[in-house]
Amino acid sequence: MAIPEFLREIRASAGNQLLFLPGVTAIVFDDEGRVLLGRRSDTGNWAVIGGIPEPGEQPAACAVREVYEETAVHCEVERIVLVETREPIQYPNGDICQFLDITLRCRATGGEARVNDDESLEVGWFDLDSLPPLEEFGTQRIKMATEDGPTWFEGMPRG
Repeated sequence: MAIPEFLREIRASAGNQLLFLPGVTAIVFDDEGRVLLGRRSDTGNWAVIGGIPEPGEQPAACAVREVYEETAVHCEVERIVLVETREPIQYPNGDICQFLDITLRCRATGGEARVNDDESLEVGWFDLDSLPPLEEFGTQRIKMATEDGPTWFEGMPRG
């Protein structure tokens, strides 16, 4: 995955130490109720669409930008699904990050799903009952995005 230039600059002085970063996940549905997924070029796995906001960029704007950059699909954000601090992860180069993930439910408004950058090998629309293998991160967020409930804040009692 491409590392944003602002993170390269931070890493130049911070080294590999833990960085706490915002992350945005976009769960995009079309008018037929299918969900948009991309097969990642770094792992080869199917996944939901997401990325890191640029400094000063709002989460919804980030979601719209990332979806278009990766898939050529235009979308609009409908609501917040989930806000969750993830466990720290260490990348092969030694960098350690911990993400505050903001998952947004989005609705496709145009464009044709296709690979639009070097972060994906394939992109496509999938019926909810015929999803390709996904990590729990993706399946959990897709399920939550289909529910008509309040925003889920991890660690808070629901109901």
